[in-house]
Amino acid sequence: MKQEVKMESAMGEALRNAMRHWTTGVAVLTGRAGEIQHGMTVNSFNSLSLDPPLVGVTLANTTRTRNLVEQSGVFGVTILAEDQADIADRFAGRIPEDEDRMAGIETFTLVSGVPLLTSGLVCLDCRVVQRYPMKNSTLYIAEVLSVHHNRPGQPLVYHNRVYHRLCDDRGKVNRK
Repeated sequence: MKQEVKMESAMGEALRNAMRHWTTGVAVLTGRAGEIQHGMTVNSFNSLSLDPPLVGVTLANTTRTRNLVEQSGVFGVTILAEDQADIADRFAGRIPEDEDRMAGIETFTLVSGVPLLTSGLVCLDCRVVQRYPMKNSTLYIAEVLSVHHNRPGQPLVYHNRVYHRLCDDRGKVNRK
């Protein structure tokens, strides 16, 4: 039994190291239940289907935001722009624990009432349609209720534990 735990732990670490080679976008996922609201930076977010419009995200079971999503069944996603690494850090918890991540952040709401960041590129308002509990996290599949484009720009991306900007047109890959 102990060997299985060690192998599981080693495989988890191997997967973590492998995923450092996978570049992702960066978003802030927000939740609200009653008057309580919270948000967190995520990169485990993706589009699953266009018809019906579905997205997926995995949240650690110990997070405040996940608890709000569980209570309300809704969440918001704000896709961050390349100039928003400070916002990503803030919602990743790189501020004092007693500081409110939402304080001073301008937000708006759409259909579900969850706060969405006005400064992001695009916001998605989502309603949970399926949950898949795992050992330490929960995978949520959600219907997109509304999409709001806030401003033009390039997305903030995350690769090998560092935020990056996309390169300009000179960096495009030519396809033959």
